[in-house]
Amino acid sequence: MPKILIIEDDTSFCQMLQKFLIRYKYEVEISFNAAEAKSKLKATAFDLVLTDLRLPNYDGLLLLEYIKNTYPKIPVIVMTGYAEVDTAVTAMKKGAYDYISKPFTPEEIMLLITDALGTSVQKIYEVPESRNESKPISKIKGESAISRKINEYIMLVAPTDMSVLITGESGTGKEVTAKAIHKASKRKDYNFIAVDCGAIPKEIATSEFFGHTKGSFTGAIEDKVGYFEAADKGTLFLDEIGNLSYENQIQLLRAIQERKIKRIGRNKELNVDVRILTATNENLLEAIEKGDFREDLYHRINEFSIEVPSLKERADDLILFATYFLNKANNSLNKSVLGFTNEVLEFFKNYSWPGNLRELQNIIKRAVLLTTGDFITIEVLPKEIFLQEQKQDSIDDFSKGNYEKNQIIKALKQTNFNKSKAAKLLQVTRKTLYNKINHYKLDL
Repeated sequence: MPKILIIEDDTSFCQMLQKFLIRYKYEVEISFNAAEAKSKLKATAFDLVLTDLRLPNYDGLLLLEYIKNTYPKIPVIVMTGYAEVDTAVTAMKKGAYDYISKPFTPEEIMLLITDALGTSVQKIYEVPESRNESKPISKIKGESAISRKINEYIMLVAPTDMSVLITGESGTGKEVTAKAIHKASKRKDYNFIAVDCGAIPKEIATSEFFGHTKGSFTGAIEDKVGYFEAADKGTLFLDEIGNLSYENQIQLLRAIQERKIKRIGRNKELNVDVRILTATNENLLEAIEKGDFREDLYHRINEFSIEVPSLKERADDLILFATYFLNKANNSLNKSVLGFTNEVLEFFKNYSWPGNLRELQNIIKRAVLLTTGDFITIEVLPKEIFLQEQKQDSIDDFSKGNYEKNQIIKALKQTNFNKSKAAKLLQVTRKTLYNKINHYKLDL
């Protein structure tokens, strides 16, 4: 069994890559820094090293040189970030077997590893006829560093059957992420069933999840297939799982643990082969502390987690997303709007986007509908978003004002209301302090 050492400071990525390779019959050890890697290389005879070139407090190229000088027979594959081709070429000159750019697909890394070890890839990993078939991520795949990181996680977790908890604000694209995992998995040819847990009344949740037989209760006029049964051999995506009642959580836990369900009105249990993906915009750990969410269920659904960032955090992808939604709106509305004015682009960059991608898509579709020329102008944007910004600015100003006011009162109390000393403490002039006292109407 070939032994592989992974050297990578990103703990989550490193552990996911380790689990992935173990599934394909490799012995895998991991190191999060160069010192630890050197110790493991001395202690174990490895057949291959996978190392990131960006390591904490150490030059990845120097580590590569050390490995090739000390253990010349061990092939080294270097993992590089986006746009680091020059560094990768330098690594090749220093003896690296090959390099691979993040994010990479499972088949890409497996092809490199098996090639480096001189083994047959077909024996270990089934390569799809078309690489695009397992290419994950949605049509609105981002190119920023944070978006590429999400893509890496999806690439690694997709081939497994691990339960994944997807977190993030409302409108960030959690379902898009879930679909990307499904499409890159071995279950991609079977059903992807998406369920909005917040929209299911607790009284009928059992029927919705597990189905029922005709006549099993009032209103059951025909047999019903539940979500678990419909997702058999595929993926079941439970959105806003934190909204399920405690009783429904117990039923869900049992179904996930045993992979068995029973329709209402039927005694026979049915085996189901379902992968569980869940999403929430709530803090489930806080819900557990309050007694609103079961801790055992949390651990069942959270074998791996992916946090989808807000649109504000993905500012570098904003124009990319906007252009995608523009093209999509043009197609659906039979329009041919070419783009956005500079004024609109500037507003987009400065807007807070509380509704995230969903809000961006809706605003652009409405703007395309109203646009009569070639470019979307500021006039066709909804007035609400300008009011929202003004409201947020007022809140920010209010918060800033409260802080400043409290600091002035604190300084005055500390100096026994000696304004000269208080001004020095606040590092402002005496005149400025008097103006602030008048502004905040402090009766001193």
